[in-house]
Amino acid sequence: MTDSTTKYYQLSQKIKLWGRELGFQHVGISDIDLSEQTPGFLSWLEKGYHGEMQFMAEHGAKRYRPDELLPGTISIVSVRMDYLPPQAEFAKTLADEKRAYISRYALGRDYHKVMRNKLKKLGQKIGQELDLADMSFRPFVDSAPVLERPIAEKAGIGWIGKHSLVLSETAGSWFFLGELFLPLPLPADRPVEDKCGKCVACMTICPTQAIVEPYVVDSRKCISYLTIEQKGSIPEQFRPLMGNRIYGCDDCQLICPWNRFAEVTTEADFSPREKLHPVKLLELWQWSEQEFLDNTQGNPIRRIGYTSWMRNIAVALGNAPMSLEIVEQLREKLNIINVLVDEHIEWALKQQEAKAEQLSIDSRKLKRLIKA
Repeated sequence: MTDSTTKYYQLSQKIKLWGRELGFQHVGISDIDLSEQTPGFLSWLEKGYHGEMQFMAEHGAKRYRPDELLPGTISIVSVRMDYLPPQAEFAKTLADEKRAYISRYALGRDYHKVMRNKLKKLGQKIGQELDLADMSFRPFVDSAPVLERPIAEKAGIGWIGKHSLVLSETAGSWFFLGELFLPLPLPADRPVEDKCGKCVACMTICPTQAIVEPYVVDSRKCISYLTIEQKGSIPEQFRPLMGNRIYGCDDCQLICPWNRFAEVTTEADFSPREKLHPVKLLELWQWSEQEFLDNTQGNPIRRIGYTSWMRNIAVALGNAPMSLEIVEQLREKLNIINVLVDEHIEWALKQQEAKAEQLSIDSRKLKRLIKA
């Protein structure tokens, strides 16, 4: 080894140690050559699988050319931070159709802020070590045109599974990813082997069959996309399949056998908020817009806004067991929020009426409420 090679190898080992001290469970290093990802990414865009997420098509080549996003970048530090909350109650929540299912990553504090602050500290620590106060670095946490999953794969964090999420042999997939772009020639780690094998459990379990082929997700069918990214009307064919999932979906992770090895997070900020878990759909339905803003302060749910939040809950209430209380609560919100929410309320009311008829219930009162 040359003196320079030895210097950067030793620095890479320190970076991994500092990262773990900051609370990251795995720290890896990647080079910036993402050329192998270009054809697949462009094909995914051409097929329209990104839906309304126009930001995925913006910024040109910057997404797979990191040194164009931050000139001078030579290496990327990729980090993993576990988020599986204690008492996640996956099966219990999904089975109780009157309870709200919120993707487990969104029950606590916004991970963007938590991780970005830690990555910034890591960058500053590296600059201090090298006595480079003005060293150019930049942290990213799902907030810029960065191909975080391929970078994590190259850095040895895990392999990209058939559901398109990164999988770790020792931690499953219940973790966030973050990146630190650096102008330093650090030695890159080796990728790990893809260990999905012949398993297609994630493809089979997906409620909307959004995993259209191994490693390819059509976002337009994905419940996470429909409840978070889509701003307009949710296509009717997907509404019954959403069940009580009002923000995101974890089904492909729940079924994955590698998640048997996932451990509960040690990060207190990712613990579930009382207002969000466990909680009944009707409790959330009664929130005013101000209550929504107050109760999701510093939480990732806040960014979808009150309209999408109520739209999603309306669909879940339509999917819930027939209930006069649900019908009454739905009716009370008609013509209150906006036309988009009204459309989904009307759909939910029709679902409730259909269930009453199937149960051969004397539904005169129900129909009066629905058609009033």
